[in-house]
Amino acid sequence: MRNLGTAERIAASMTALSKTAPAPGFELGEVAVPQVGPSDVLIRVRKAGICGTDHHIYAWDGWAQRRIKPPLVIGHEFVGNVAALGEAVRGLSVGQRVSAEGHISCGVCLLCRTGEAHICEHVKIIGVDADGAFATFIAMPAVNVWPLDDAIPDDFAAVFDPLGNAVHTVMAAGVSTKSVVITGVGSIGLMAIPVARAAGAASVYAVDVNPAKLALAQRVGADAVFDAGDPNLLDEISRRTGGAGADVLLEMSGSASAIDLGLHMLRNGGRAALLGIPPDDVKINLAERIIFKGLTVLGINGRKMFETWYQTEALVKSGRVDLRPIITHVLPFEAYREAFDLMESGGAAKIVLDLREGSP
Repeated sequence: MRNLGTAERIAASMTALSKTAPAPGFELGEVAVPQVGPSDVLIRVRKAGICGTDHHIYAWDGWAQRRIKPPLVIGHEFVGNVAALGEAVRGLSVGQRVSAEGHISCGVCLLCRTGEAHICEHVKIIGVDADGAFATFIAMPAVNVWPLDDAIPDDFAAVFDPLGNAVHTVMAAGVSTKSVVITGVGSIGLMAIPVARAAGAASVYAVDVNPAKLALAQRVGADAVFDAGDPNLLDEISRRTGGAGADVLLEMSGSASAIDLGLHMLRNGGRAALLGIPPDDVKINLAERIIFKGLTVLGINGRKMFETWYQTEALVKSGRVDLRPIITHVLPFEAYREAFDLMESGGAAKIVLDLREGSP
């Protein structure tokens, strides 16, 4: 392992936030610093974003119980600096500011070899299948590391992963000149609003149950916002779309009722891009909601590697996507319980944890 041009001495252990047992909650404690292979990079984490997936794991819901195998360091959204390089790594340097694609693909399956590595048959996701970024250090394959432009602030860089989810969802759905309904305006749903605007959407409507997030959705560019329980919602969307229904659904909530409502709001022949992760099985009337309507339904997973990253960087650097209203809290790492309480209460949109020593 090369540790070029840095005076930093890397200790044997580090602070990390882990799922240590099959039960709700996380534990902040000491774990071993990850090993770095010849093609890997060791990154000292500066800031890390909290994702809805992290909340699934924290709450230990049905999805988490099926997927997560403790002990595991959590977290998959981050920005940091290169601390050390494997012997085979080229094109990166110690101290360089970077983020990374959190889906680690095998590189040899049919999907990896045909440009769809984000849905690799053997993919491992950091913070889900492999140790993640809520830690002093994280080890990543060099091919996954994304060097950052100096113009991109740390807080923005820390959440390129979820912003990339929004970009992937919007681009896959083909929103240009279309009427768009977004169900669920958590952080990724909120990010999808300016992304859809930048991609040429004719109109954007946001649906949620949280009044504060609906107000924020309007602030970042939604034409109109609606409470999911509004009995006039279907009629209002129909009226605003000339009686046909919306062209495109971006489903960001994972809620069974929101998925059903979103499909109902679509016009015949519309497109639905589903990103939200339901905690349990979802019952849908396929005949009425999809088949007879002739819908195209897209499952969206992660980001295209690395097309989405280039798109995301271009949108941020151009100023067409401003994350400042959406990143509502930046908290010290030790305040992780407060952060998850805020998520649980709906009192935050996007939360970033600051892992730097001495952060306020």
